[in-house]
Amino acid sequence: MVEITTLIQANPQVSIIIIGILVSFLISLVNYFVLDKDKMKEIKEKQKKVQAEIKAHQKAGNTAKMMELNKELMGHSMETMKHSFKPMLITMIPMLIILGAIKGVFTETSIGNSWIWYYIGSAIASSILFRKLFKLP
Repeated sequence: MVEITTLIQANPQVSIIIIGILVSFLISLVNYFVLDKDKMKEIKEKQKKVQAEIKAHQKAGNTAKMMELNKELMGHSMETMKHSFKPMLITMIPMLIILGAIKGVFTETSIGNSWIWYYIGSAIASSILFRKLFKLP
């Protein structure tokens, strides 16, 4: 553990970027195996159709129908959230532990005040890449 801490403190920017990529990969892997991808894709398709209908009714000025379709869209959003909840629960506790552990290491480095931004940037970028590779919704 001491060797890893020394390596991290010698190269903090590279280390936090690698950690962000690894964590993002693990979260994407959990989503790949836990999410019902077919169900999520089906819900997203329904949402796109409803959004197109909302736009059509918005142009026509039919606010009553728009409100009805917005309620339907909200139902689809709730269903998406329900399906995403299980992988989030699986990854939340390990993420909090990892962030707590690396905070202690990175606050003593040259990027002590900005390490979280390096982490967030690398995690978002790599998450987009891994979602495409794993074909996640």
